[in-house]
Amino acid sequence: MTRIIDMRCRPAYLHDFFGATPGSAEHATALWLNGRVGTRGNPAHFERSLTQEGFLAEIHDAGLSHAVVVGRHTPGQHLPNDTIHGIVQGHPELIGIGAVDPALQGEAAAVADAERALRELGLAGIDLEPGFGAPARHPDDPVYWPIYELCLQHDVPVFLMSGPTTPDPRFNDPAPLAKVAQAFPNLQIVVYHGYWPNVQQAIGLAFRYANIHLVPDMYLFQPGTEAYVQAANSFLADQFLFGSSYPFRPIGQTIEDFLALGLRDSVIERLLYGNAARLLKV
Repeated sequence: MTRIIDMRCRPAYLHDFFGATPGSAEHATALWLNGRVGTRGNPAHFERSLTQEGFLAEIHDAGLSHAVVVGRHTPGQHLPNDTIHGIVQGHPELIGIGAVDPALQGEAAAVADAERALRELGLAGIDLEPGFGAPARHPDDPVYWPIYELCLQHDVPVFLMSGPTTPDPRFNDPAPLAKVAQAFPNLQIVVYHGYWPNVQQAIGLAFRYANIHLVPDMYLFQPGTEAYVQAANSFLADQFLFGSSYPFRPIGQTIEDFLALGLRDSVIERLLYGNAARLLKV
């Protein structure tokens, strides 16, 4: 079995959004979403990660080499960089990604926050969520450019949120990212959720710009994703990465489902480990 880096893996105890409080509306939503994205068996599997020990056991039992714990900073949800640092500190199998919102924090504060996350906390990249802002924005909005410049200076990836949960679907459009890729050809850009369901557009963007990487994670197993697999078997082999989106999908099941997609043996190691290891300098 090849080594595996899970590019999107959060413990349930991180926030109520992930089902941290059994009996809550958010916990019920986590159960619903697990069923929606194809979880087999017990949809409450994620309750194992209501503790740090349970989360680590989940990672180890699934056979992961590393799990990437992603922060978030939006008007609706803030997972502070110090919280992410506290989860991953002392656990070499965990890799933390910070998050800022320059529209919410202001440019100077966001840059300082991102600088501290990278330099002092040792986080491995910065997450931005333009479509979840207030108001929603596209990734080519000038407010984000100082963060792109900072990530480029530190030689770390920038991570972008996309996908069907974007409150206004018009902001789940891959096209505006082209301007960023053009302006920062050496900046590695990783797109969570892979812009699903706009699969063809996302693949076309990644075809044109080799610094754009797609992580469809839990949406890889939804209708219309066959093109992701075709692309990963050819030109996208170095720009496609594995993610379970735990706790919204079981890690072990997601690995099994990933290996059953029809991906070529010659690309599996890159998709599960090599591409992520290169980006994260593992």
